[in-house]
Order: sequence, then C-alpha cells, then structure tokens
Amino acid sequence: MSMAPTTDPKIQLLAGVAAVDITGTATEQIADPLYAAIDAEITNDRLCVKALVLRDEITSVVVITVDAVAIAEIGSISNDYLTNVRAQLHEELSIEPTQILINASHCHGVVCADVEQRTVQAVRQAWQSLVPVRVGVGVGHEDRIMENRRLRLESGRVADVRRAYSLPPDDEIESVGPVDPEIGILRLDREDDRTLAVVYNFACHPIQGVPGGGNTADLSGFATRVIEENLGDGGLALFLQGCGADINPIRYRDIDSPPDAEPLGHRLGLSTLRALKSIRSGQEGHLRLIHETVRLPRADLAPRIASMEAEQTRLLASLKQTMLNLKSFVPLLIKHRLSPDYPAYDSHRYLHERAVGRDHLRRLDATNNRHLDDYIDNVHTMEELTRLQVNLDLLRKHQARRTADGTGWIDAEVACLRVGDFVLVTFPGELPVEMGLRIKQASPHHHTFVAGVTNGYLYYTPTAEQLENRGGAQEDSDCLVDPSWQKQFEAKVEQILKRL
Repeated sequence: MSMAPTTDPKIQLLAGVAAVDITGTATEQIADPLYAAIDAEITNDRLCVKALVLRDEITSVVVITVDAVAIAEIGSISNDYLTNVRAQLHEELSIEPTQILINASHCHGVVCADVEQRTVQAVRQAWQSLVPVRVGVGVGHEDRIMENRRLRLESGRVADVRRAYSLPPDDEIESVGPVDPEIGILRLDREDDRTLAVVYNFACHPIQGVPGGGNTADLSGFATRVIEENLGDGGLALFLQGCGADINPIRYRDIDSPPDAEPLGHRLGLSTLRALKSIRSGQEGHLRLIHETVRLPRADLAPRIASMEAEQTRLLASLKQTMLNLKSFVPLLIKHRLSPDYPAYDSHRYLHERAVGRDHLRRLDATNNRHLDDYIDNVHTMEELTRLQVNLDLLRKHQARRTADGTGWIDAEVACLRVGDFVLVTFPGELPVEMGLRIKQASPHHHTFVAGVTNGYLYYTPTAEQLENRGGAQEDSDCLVDPSWQKQFEAKVEQILKRL
C-alpha cells in the first residue's frame, strides 16, 4: 500500500505537461486482429503519449495517457512497459512507482516500437516545465456518440454488438443497457489564467475508425485536438478512458457508409469545451494519492466450456436438410418476398390452373416456402454457432492461462487520486458502465470519476450479474475473474474513498 499524505491548504500545487508523438508505422504493425482495420501505411492523425506531473512540497504524482489499446497483454506494448517506465522515472526523478498512473485510451491505433522511451521523455519534459496552478472541477454531458452494446434477449440471455459476428434476429432483442453521458473534467490554470491542462474522463470504446482506414487515435484523439485548438497557449488535453467496456461508438456496425470517428470526436470535444466555460479554477490544489493492490480470484471456466461445447454439438445436430444453396436461395427468396401470392409465375397462370382444377403451382410454392424456412433456420443456427465459437475460444484461452498460472488469483492495482475536489478511481480492467455509475453514486465525494485500463490490463471485468451470461458476449467471455471479484473490488474502492 502507498499513500501520499494530505497537503496543507497553503501549500502551492505545481503542474507540468508534455506530449510526445508515438505514431507507429507499417513496419511496426504486428499481426494482431486488433489492428486488422488499420492500415499503418496511412497516417490519418497522430497518436501521443502525454504526461501530467503534479507536485507540492510533500508529494509528486504523475498521470500518463497513452493513445493505445492497452499497456500490457493485448496490442504491441510489452508486458514490462509499466514496470520499466516506473523504474526509469524512479531512477531519474525519484518518483515512487505507486505515484505513477498510466491510462490507455483503448483506441486501436498502431504505436511506435520505442513507446517506453518516449513515455519517459514526456514525463521528463513535464517535470522540467512545472508552474504554479489553480484547480477547477466540473462535468460535461454527451449522449449522442455512443451506445451500450449489450443486448438483452427475450430468452433472458445477453448478446453483444460486435464486428466479429452477426446480431441475433431483431425480434429476439428485448432491451439495451445504459450509457454514462457524464464527462468528468479537471481544469488546471496558470496564475495568469491561461489553461495549462484539461483532463477529461469519458466512457466509450474509441474504435470507430476512419474512412481511409489509416492509423488513428480515433474519437478521443479528435476530441482532444478540438479541445487543444480552442485552448491555445500550449494548453494540453488528456483523455482518460472511463468505464467503457460495454460502450460502443454509435452506428459501430454501419455497412452503408464508411466508419468515421472524427464527427463523434468533435462532438465530445465541443461538449467538453462547453462545460469548461462554466468551470472556474480557484480551488486549493489538495493533492493525495492512495494506491493499493487487491488480490482477485481467477475463474475456473472448465464447467462453462463443457456446457458451451455441448450446446455447440446440439446446434450442429439441429441443422436441417435442404436442397437450396446460396445461389438458389437468394433469387427464390426475392420472388417469394416480392410476390407472396404468385411467386412462381404471373398471376394469370395461377388463375388458369384454378380454372382447370389444378394446384401444381400452389404445391410448388408450399414446398419452396418450406425450403426457404429451413435455409433461414440454418442461417440463424450458423450465426449462433459463430457467436458461440468466437466466445468459446476466449474462454479456452483464459482457462489455459489459469492452468498455466496455477495460483487461482491475480493481483490488480487500485488507486484513488484527489486533486482539489477532483477524485479519480483507477483500475486495470475494462470496467462496465454500470459499475462506474455505481461507484460514482456511492462515493462520498461529489466529483468522483472512474478510469479503467489503468496501470496494467486485466481484460474485461464485468459485474457478477453480467458474468451469469458467461460465454454469451465478449465482456463476459474475454474475462479472467470469478464473479466474486466485484464485491472485493467495490469494497476496496469504498474503503479508499472514505480515507481519501
């Protein structure tokens, strides 16, 4: 456990910021499905690592934001990145490792190979540019750019909206989950009233992409650029990913127009700027950071894997015989949908058959309708098999890692940072939006915000209720932890927030 002591109200808060380009190239792009939609030969916009150093006479805290999918486990940043960056900063600047927070935006952009060195460079530059600051805290609102991707089905199960597989039929979908429209904002102004930095926290996967398919920091990158262009005077904006595990950009699966994160980012940036106008910096910069490690239980996924394999066998056995293939199915379907009463021929032929006492065409239509129904049933079954297979592969991957690890648990860093009235809870996992809303509501601090994907990466960390759906959606499949993790995590957060 590490805890920076409470500061005296008269102690002056200092802050410094810096940004370093970490845009990767095609030679640095690894063969990972995460980057499948990115063509790093094309640079659409720049990716950055940014550092905010906060100091008073007692303690120092460093907040780092990285335009990357994660800082461990997935993507191209190595698992020792966090440890190495902390070690270098401790050696160079005597900053305690537990006083360093590194948040990944979770965009799927390609970063440079020497991102570790450039991260240290950003902190070094921020450290050398410290100036006295005043603190302002507030919130903005944006609800037009995202949607909850978890779909509650009539059956009681939950599916999700992904590009990796098809959606369930519309008539099976009952409802969708919530979003969190709140933008948490920390404003740091110089003594001459010029804004030094804006830290903003928002919950959404920045994975929309751009029309040309180029390397991009996605919607959070576009939002940041809008904010910085309006701040002027060298002011920097730092995006902190919130509880966006189950939050997609709006129209994420649109097949009628190219993906375009820029207008979404512009909306987020402008909404942040709108809120910024009403935030006054005048607070004393009380600076405190509490850092603890919590030991969480790994899930034994073997029983669920077995039940999904049984379901897979059942679905395969349910596929029906049919004489149709895709070539014959499509034109036949069009004929039956275009003219349900007379699909095989023009109406006069049907009338002629009726007049002479025959029903050959009607019999043909009935037979073809059965073939169509069987083929469509098979398509739905194959879609369900695809969803099952993708998520089953995730469970198998994590079960293999559990077996190899052999401990049955995993350690995770939980930190709570306070800057004035701005309170930030951080955690390495991808947290669902409902958990972020719960933490905010329960917090004794009015301006409490939550950042996932910070100080490591623990894959998805769904609620216990969501884990009852294990294997049905990505969030509850690409997951290491047992459902009991939620109580341990929330109890730890409650405890730290009370002490903060």
